[in-house]
Amino acid sequence: MIMNSKISEKMAMLEAALYSAGRPVDLQNLKKVIRTTSDKLISNLLRDLAIKYEARRSALEVRILPGNRAVMRLREQYDATVKRFTNRPLLSSGPLKTLSYVAYHQPVEQTKVVSDRGSHVYSHLKKMEELGLINRRRYNNSFMIETTPYFSEYFGFGHDPMKSKIQLREIFNDLQIKRIDNGDKEDASSELLRDAFSDGPLGNSLDGFL
Repeated sequence: MIMNSKISEKMAMLEAALYSAGRPVDLQNLKKVIRTTSDKLISNLLRDLAIKYEARRSALEVRILPGNRAVMRLREQYDATVKRFTNRPLLSSGPLKTLSYVAYHQPVEQTKVVSDRGSHVYSHLKKMEELGLINRRRYNNSFMIETTPYFSEYFGFGHDPMKSKIQLREIFNDLQIKRIDNGDKEDASSELLRDAFSDGPLGNSLDGFL
């Protein structure tokens, strides 16, 4: 398809935004980047960009995700190839424990997460929500928290929350983890958990996630 210069410029801006983000981005925010209010235009541009990467057999892919989000990420078949170049942990000890807690107990009230994990988890939850790993919906005077479809896609869990719990429990059993300790103190279970969840393109996005 031959595109005029304005459309080409918008596609380039969209490509730059997805590349720079390194994580799923809401379509409303992408529309602001290319200065449009048209749902049809952003959808068409994302579709054409995805086709462009597919046609040239790039190691990267552009995908539209559930929840009106889009992402540019490394194709799954290249994960093992580049693993040795990703030296930084995906999650530090505290956030990883909080995410594991939510995934295992979901749907779970925010007040219970804070009660069991400590008030420091507010920053964990805020960042996880920004990264598209959890959803928080108003429930009474608190929030009810659940992991997102993107969490399941990224970590390789099923989309059924009950099956995710079973898979998570299997990981804990394999790693001989009896419980998720409170606090952020680094321990043997933290290192094992981090190893279990350490692969993937979110590494850079989560650097410094304390």
